[in-house]
Amino acid sequence: MKVTYPKLAELELRNKRVFVRVDFNVPLKLVGETYQVSDARRIEEALPTIRYVIEQGGKVILGSHLGRPKGQFNLKYSLEPVGSYLSSVLGKDVLLTEDCVGDAPRGLSHQMRAGDVMLLENLRFHPGEEENSYEFANKLAELCDVYVSDAFGTMHRAHASTDGLPRLTRNRAIGLLVEKELKYLAPLKENPKRPFLLLMGGSKVSDKIGVLEYFLPKVDTLVVGGAMAYSFLNAKGFKVGKSICEDKQVQLAKKIIRRADARNVRLVLPEDHVVSLAFGDTQNVSVTQGIDISDDKMGLDIGPKTIAKIEAALETAETIFWNGPMGVFEEPVFAKGTFEVAKLIAKTKAVKLVGGGDSAAAITKAGLDSFFDFISTGGGATLEYLEGKNLPGLKVLEIIERT
Repeated sequence: MKVTYPKLAELELRNKRVFVRVDFNVPLKLVGETYQVSDARRIEEALPTIRYVIEQGGKVILGSHLGRPKGQFNLKYSLEPVGSYLSSVLGKDVLLTEDCVGDAPRGLSHQMRAGDVMLLENLRFHPGEEENSYEFANKLAELCDVYVSDAFGTMHRAHASTDGLPRLTRNRAIGLLVEKELKYLAPLKENPKRPFLLLMGGSKVSDKIGVLEYFLPKVDTLVVGGAMAYSFLNAKGFKVGKSICEDKQVQLAKKIIRRADARNVRLVLPEDHVVSLAFGDTQNVSVTQGIDISDDKMGLDIGPKTIAKIEAALETAETIFWNGPMGVFEEPVFAKGTFEVAKLIAKTKAVKLVGGGDSAAAITKAGLDSFFDFISTGGGATLEYLEGKNLPGLKVLEIIERT
């Protein structure tokens, strides 16, 4: 059995109303009295699909959510700043609708000319989006002739715009961004080139447990950093002071350690730490001499010995997948570990893949994007895909070929 997905290039788009489900859930910052996009990665990644539809003479109707407005209009979560940014990068007017469904957007969709771009207001202003309501999906279907799914980061949610709408649309396909995500993530999931090094950071073992368990049979070296490393160190009997470390996470860490040992997976954990008295304390910062952290301190970054240890582990890798920062990299005093690791990975000749989120933000901040083979936009969806879960927004588009 072979699973494939309909491609954008297979569709007739000329003079068609093309609903493109994009992921414009981007961070905003308040500048004066207006919000502006502060990280445009997800918008930039959607541009190839948008431009392709324009070039093919389609009428582009963009649908996205932003934040968690809980089914009600909230100006804080309006897509207006996204529309302004999109208009500037496309070099053409982008019409933002007052609502995403109803008479007004439906009427506007029929008035569009080839090459026009319309951005629907936040889909989550309606409870029907997250409820995957048939009625709401049907209202979205009234706006379009063609459906294109290009929001990989939302595919793990069975919402109206990701699951209900494609079921109601005969002409449908994955977009160029989703196609690119699958091009890099599918081989990583099925048959990564070895030696394979998995580098996991961030705060919770529970968020990554599925990926860790899925990859243990395929991985040669597992490097754990960030706050989740303290659960692993505690599980091995080391003192972690006031560092983030819940009992449930420690039990999960013990399970991973046992399974890694059973499969002869090399496990690399921090050997020193950048510590302080409290999470927000940037004054009383020091580096531990060894693995143990005193009772009055908490770990907030990896230390120089650990960075050197990770560098040595990276040298033999043919494939590297990184998800999660090594410390509280938003604070400059606790950012060195994350940025140094990014630089070390960038220097390797391995296939270098990043799972999005904070890791991607750190790479961008360090100006290292071009040194990585692929940086996923998927966040939680990427992790769920890699741990073998079905993504509703992807499954609905499957074409099953019997072999």
